[in-house]
Amino acid sequence: MQIFKFGGASVKDAEGVRNLVNVLKSVGYKNTLIIVSAMGKTTNAMEKVVSNYFDAKHELNSSVQEVKKYHNHILLDLFDNETHDVFENIDSLFQELLRFFDHNKSPDYNFVYDQVIAFGELISTSIISHYLNSIGLTNSWLDVRNYIKTDDYYRSAKVNWNQTQELISKKVDTSKLNITQGFIGSNSNNFTTTLGREGSDYTAAIFAFCLNAKSVTIWKDVPGVLNADPRYFENAELLNQISYTEAIELSYYGASVIHPKTLQPLQRKEIPLLVKSFLNPENEGSIVGKDLELTPKIPCYILKQNQTLISVSSLDFSYIVEDNIRHIFGLLHDYKMKVSMIQNSAISFSVCIEDNYNNLERLLLHLKAKYKVKSHEGVKLYTVRHYNEASVTEIENGKEILLKQITPEIMQLITI
Repeated sequence: MQIFKFGGASVKDAEGVRNLVNVLKSVGYKNTLIIVSAMGKTTNAMEKVVSNYFDAKHELNSSVQEVKKYHNHILLDLFDNETHDVFENIDSLFQELLRFFDHNKSPDYNFVYDQVIAFGELISTSIISHYLNSIGLTNSWLDVRNYIKTDDYYRSAKVNWNQTQELISKKVDTSKLNITQGFIGSNSNNFTTTLGREGSDYTAAIFAFCLNAKSVTIWKDVPGVLNADPRYFENAELLNQISYTEAIELSYYGASVIHPKTLQPLQRKEIPLLVKSFLNPENEGSIVGKDLELTPKIPCYILKQNQTLISVSSLDFSYIVEDNIRHIFGLLHDYKMKVSMIQNSAISFSVCIEDNYNNLERLLLHLKAKYKVKSHEGVKLYTVRHYNEASVTEIENGKEILLKQITPEIMQLITI
């Protein structure tokens, strides 16, 4: 079994869907499971739908219709006959979405978010599955919520591996071409959950682990794993091969090509991960595997934006000791803050965080009850792995540095 994952950029329009077919025909699709994300920027559009549901009810229907219009345009480009079953299928999904809004009683934003966002993946995979069948690539559409079971931690659910392994092993026919959704699962009550933003890569790894797949291929709009994000850094270079350990280090610090949770299940069964271009599927791309030497051995640059730097010191200038640090980390956990970097001295403790759940104001109020607190919002965190003198100079040039940290392998800067 081989696992292919296609992200939203690869299927943003009808031409992208046709190109997916070209990729399958180019590299082969026997005994293949395809994981597909929501099309284009649909997840962002669905987030706007969720926002309107809570804060602008009068705009809710129009925002849903915008999403439907976008997908209908793709449908009309792919299918000549408007009586094709796919039109009824997609319309029924939008009707189901509207029924959820009519009947939902939960005020929990995270619960509503997961129920709504998942429609992006359900719609995209339904369209692609119908299209593949229409051109003779017979496939089975799977609702991933019947296979990946999780806990109730909406927007960042944890996988129930035992239940998931049993369901996937028993219910997936590996002799067929299968297509299913990335990013989503369901809990014990069959409510939809999500695995965290960009979690489709993780979905591919889950299926690969449970099916003992021979490989996972992530199809991207870049040549493979690069040493820097070309959106923010010039002259990014392709990494031909990379070890699991190296890739985990890069993903931990925020490299965007590979999802942080993707690599652990693959490493456990030594399943190679290939990252290739859907524009040039014959090119080798990058391979991530066991004990592979980083090739070429060059500095790797990572940028995380929209961070918050918090510096905490005691009100009476006493030391920041273990009890204080334990208390601070307890609050970071309680307010669901993602920690990107820490640094401490005798009388202060600094932490760089991501406020993914909009709890920053509450956290700061809680901290100020016991400590002197300074905060800088909207800062940037630069990380350079395998840095050299030239790379450090390049990153520091022209920036106001708030915090700097260097170890033998990692250099990190927080800048305004």
